[in-house]
Amino acid sequence: QVQLVESGGGLVQPGGSLRLSCTASGSMFSINAMGWHRQAPGKQRELVAVIFSGGGTNYADFVKGRFTISSDNAKNTVALQMNSLKPEDTAVYYCKAQRITSGRVYEYWGQGTQVTVSS
Repeated sequence: QVQLVESGGGLVQPGGSLRLSCTASGSMFSINAMGWHRQAPGKQRELVAVIFSGGGTNYADFVKGRFTISSDNAKNTVALQMNSLKPEDTAVYYCKAQRITSGRVYEYWGQGTQVTVSS
């Protein structure tokens, strides 16, 4: 099992910045990717950014150039630096870890942290 705890959400004005952090604990064996998803009211959860164990990253088009995902493997943390925030970025942001072992995919989710972009 993997436990994920997010922090860093809050209220920010449009154009502002926030940094989200996710700390993982438990068995990190075969965790091949960690990332951030978000869910706005009335909408489906969507991928924001992912970082793979080899260091590669992938971003949703709507955050490219504004958000940066990073990880510290020694501390089992993954961060999401969010700049130039827009009201449409308002959502609950969830940290996710993915394990692939014996051909099966396991997903672990944090509880989420609220990000509100408003003046």
